[in-house]
Amino acid sequence: MTQLTRLIGRSGISASAVGLGTWAIGGWMWGGTDEAAAIKAIEASIDAGISLIDTAPAYGLGRSEELVGAAIRGKRDQVVIATKCGLNWQHGKGNHFFDEANKPVHRYLGADGIAWEVEQSLKRLGTDHIDLYITHWQDPTTPVAETMAALLALKQAGKIRAIGASNLDAAELSRYVAAGQLDAIQERYSMLDRGIEQTLLPIAAQHQVATLSYSSLALGLLTGTVSAERQFTGDDQRRDDPRFSVENRRHAQGFAAEIAPLASARGASVAQLVIAWTLQQPGITFALCGARNPAQAIDNARAGELALGSDELAVIDRAAAQHLVAIA
Repeated sequence: MTQLTRLIGRSGISASAVGLGTWAIGGWMWGGTDEAAAIKAIEASIDAGISLIDTAPAYGLGRSEELVGAAIRGKRDQVVIATKCGLNWQHGKGNHFFDEANKPVHRYLGADGIAWEVEQSLKRLGTDHIDLYITHWQDPTTPVAETMAALLALKQAGKIRAIGASNLDAAELSRYVAAGQLDAIQERYSMLDRGIEQTLLPIAAQHQVATLSYSSLALGLLTGTVSAERQFTGDDQRRDDPRFSVENRRHAQGFAAEIAPLASARGASVAQLVIAWTLQQPGITFALCGARNPAQAIDNARAGELALGSDELAVIDRAAAQHLVAIA
C-alpha cells in the first residue's frame, strides 16, 4: 500500500495525510531530546513515505527547525515543510505569552515581525522557501488584515507557498478567510478534543480550508503505551497535566485493551488505529503525530496506509465512549 495524500486547501500542494510533528524533537516541555535519534526519526519518516513535516521556531527556541533542516538536507524535494510565526523571543513587541528557557516569548504578528521571522526560519531550515507558513498563536495587538497582508506579500515573493493559522477561534478564522486565501488551520483534535467539530470545521469546509490536527494521539495518552506507573521527569508537560493522572492513564489503557483485538486483526498498533480514525473524521485533512525515534516514526507512518471500515470505526467509537469519557 502507499501513503494516503491530500491537498492543502486550494494551494495545489499535496502532502501525506499523516504528518510528522516535531514539537517533542525540540525538547522544550518534553524533558529534553536525543538529537541524534530525532534526526533519525525525521529520516525514517521520509523513508516511510511521510512528506509533511511540521515544526516551529518556538519548539526549543529554533532547535527543532535546525534539526529538521539537518535531516532534510539533500531531500528537500521530498518534503512539504510547515513552520510557524508569531511567537518571538528576540523582542518585546506584542503580547507576553510565556517564558521559555528564561526568555520571555511574545505573541506578535505585525508585518515587521513576520518579515524578520521568515528569514530566520529559512536559515534554520536551510531552504529558500516554506511550503506552509502558519501563524502559531493569535496576536490580540495586531489586526488579522495586517497579518494576512504580510503573509500574502511573502507568498507573492515566493518565500512561502501557502498560508495557515493555528490556535484561533471562529471569529478569527472568519477574519482570515475574509482577508485573503487561507489554505489551512492547525488545531488540537483527538478523541479527547472534538470541540472544533462545531466551531471551526464548518467554516473551514465552507472556504475549502484544510485542517491539520495536532496532539492527534493526545500527547501519547491514546497510544496505550503510557503505563500508570510511568514517571515523567524534568520539564515534561505531562508531569503536571491532570489528563495524565494515574486514574486517567488507566482509563486510556482500558480503551487500548478494548481495541487491541481489532488492531491485532489488522496487523496494526493501537496508535495506528487512533491515527487512522482521526483521518476518517469529517473535516480532518491531516493528522500530525510526534516521533522521537525511528520506531515511532515508522509506526505512525503505517497509519497512512490503513483504511478503516464502518464496523471498525464503530468499535473504536464504542470503546472511546466507554473508557475515555471520564478523561475528557
